[in-house]
Amino acid sequence: MAEHQTDAEAAAAGDAAGAEARGYLLDNRQSEAGTRFEALGELFDPVTFRHVDQLGISAGMRCWEVGVGGPSVPLGLAARVGPTGAVLATDIDTSWLEGVGDLGGGVVEARRHDVAADPPPPGGFDLVHARLVLVHVTDRAEALRRMVQALRPGGRLLLEDADPALQPLLCPDESGPEQRLANRLRSGFRALMAERGADLAYGRTLPRLLREAGLADVRADAYFPITSPACAVLEAATVRQIRGRLVAAGLATDEEIDRHLANVATGRLDLATAPMVSAWGRRP
Repeated sequence: MAEHQTDAEAAAAGDAAGAEARGYLLDNRQSEAGTRFEALGELFDPVTFRHVDQLGISAGMRCWEVGVGGPSVPLGLAARVGPTGAVLATDIDTSWLEGVGDLGGGVVEARRHDVAADPPPPGGFDLVHARLVLVHVTDRAEALRRMVQALRPGGRLLLEDADPALQPLLCPDESGPEQRLANRLRSGFRALMAERGADLAYGRTLPRLLREAGLADVRADAYFPITSPACAVLEAATVRQIRGRLVAAGLATDEEIDRHLANVATGRLDLATAPMVSAWGRRP
């Protein structure tokens, strides 16, 4: 510990070390996390809310948003359930949810919660939703069990998670050296994720897992953008977050990372995300 480290700094360092030990690669305490949340919202909120609306989430319902990260999804849910409904937004780090209760008109409650370790919130929910969460959770099976347990009879579980192995390339059109470098760095990112326990083929398993959990009317689809300004924003923020780890692991040099970030900034790369598989089912 540094000689002049404050108690607050020590606590933050302890939290970061704990997150590392739990296997999380993208620390929410880094400044780039907010940029990532905004880009993910721009890319995937329309998909999420298309499913939410198809599931009939409406006024007066109770929703649990798991591993929320940023505020866009709980606020969108709050707009749908209205003042007679409730939205519980949980994460192991709620630092990006400051003020979300006021923004949500008093409908949203933010609470620190570990979905794989803490008991599910009581009361029963009409909707439990998690997006791009379980792929990073070491005990995914236990987290899923607790989310199903939290549903009221007739409640819906909507899980949306990545499948990087299904489409592993950052640049599906690998047409030149810039694209080859981008794909090599994306491969390094996947290696770091796998090292921390991420299941890179998890998304495709969601329909089966929901059926095995006893849910009925299970359906699924998948989505990934190939070219979008938000993809470039997301890529730059992600690489900046993991830059030190890529270099330390010998997966890239600082010069290669600088070159890649410059290539991304030109706007001429067609950048994709891993497919996000959305699966949903109903508790009988």
